[in-house]
Amino acid sequence: MATLRELRSRIKSVNSTKKITKAQELIATSRITKAQARVAAAKPYSVEITKVLSQLASASAALDHPLLTERSEPKRAAILVVTSDSGMCGGYNSNVIKEAEELTQLLRGEGKDVVVYVMGSKGIGYYTFRGRELAGSWAGFSQQPKYADTASAGRHLVELFMAGSGEQVDAPGGEGTIEGVDELHIVYTQFVSMLTQTPQVRRVAPLEVQVHEEIVELGDDMLSDRQQSSDEPGADYDFEPEADALLSALLPKYVNTRIYAALLDAAASESAARRTAMKAATDNANDLVNVLSREANQARQAQITQEISEIVGGANALAASAGSD
Repeated sequence: MATLRELRSRIKSVNSTKKITKAQELIATSRITKAQARVAAAKPYSVEITKVLSQLASASAALDHPLLTERSEPKRAAILVVTSDSGMCGGYNSNVIKEAEELTQLLRGEGKDVVVYVMGSKGIGYYTFRGRELAGSWAGFSQQPKYADTASAGRHLVELFMAGSGEQVDAPGGEGTIEGVDELHIVYTQFVSMLTQTPQVRRVAPLEVQVHEEIVELGDDMLSDRQQSSDEPGADYDFEPEADALLSALLPKYVNTRIYAALLDAAASESAARRTAMKAATDNANDLVNVLSREANQARQAQITQEISEIVGGANALAASAGSD
């Protein structure tokens, strides 16, 4: 059995850890509200750009833009993996990396070369530790992403897709060149509720376009609600310059919007996962302190009993020696 001093030292250590986990829990709770507010603030732009692009695609003579066209024989695919910059968030990073690994195996099984891009220090550390080459990486904004932080990444990924396999584009940071790709996927974590965050895999390019009765849907948007049904009145647009020119200019921005939406969703999911993990750690620390306190009390009681026994035994010995004299 551990000594009383050891038990008190462990109780002190656990209480110190509990202060950290409790503080992290409170910080994560406050950040969830802010993250949800950022998602709500970005929603109007997402809704309107989706509507405008739908009208542009409907007015275009032909949907032959590279971002809307399936490549006949895709050879290369890029995956953008969104992770966190810090830990203490339970299985948040491991779940999204697991989805990315499964997607990688699926694409390679289809005979495609896969290049990986990562956002977040934890994902960068995962691939670096295993000696896996990364085509590009960004970090430092996982908890509070801003559109400016993701613009360079989105611009590079769009250029990479527009070039296609067989063509070279500048690598991130200007360090050499990298071959283009025929598909672009993103793996992130979708915020469902405070207790549920689900890893998601979305194909960002080419965009999935469905035409029904001259109404064009540009895939599922991560921020917008369901688009208005065909029987509802819609806006009548006049385009200047031509619809094809505007479509070419706005489609890359739409891709950037979807990437930014994924980052906002991931930020809320990260805070929710950290809150859940830190609450569990705090509860475990409380339980451990209670167990250790009981053991310490038992040890102290045993020590007191032993001391009393020694005192009584000494007194009896003195009394016996005095009587013999």
